[in-house]
Amino acid sequence: MEAEAENELRARLAELKQQHRDLDAAIASLEQSSSRDQLQLTRLKKQKLMLKDQIQKITDRLIPPIIA
Repeated sequence: MEAEAENELRARLAELKQQHRDLDAAIASLEQSSSRDQLQLTRLKKQKLMLKDQIQKITDRLIPPIIA
């Protein structure tokens, strides 16, 4: 993999991880709220899972498979 492409992937990975942490905080805050909006909570959790999938795909591209 080219160094430039790898750097772009690493930057994107850092961005996605930050978004994932932000969503985690938003979900925790919403869960603590007295007016729990279940629909909003579900949407945030779904978005968090999609980010997790994207993070995993990028991580898989950056880390070559180990051949046993």
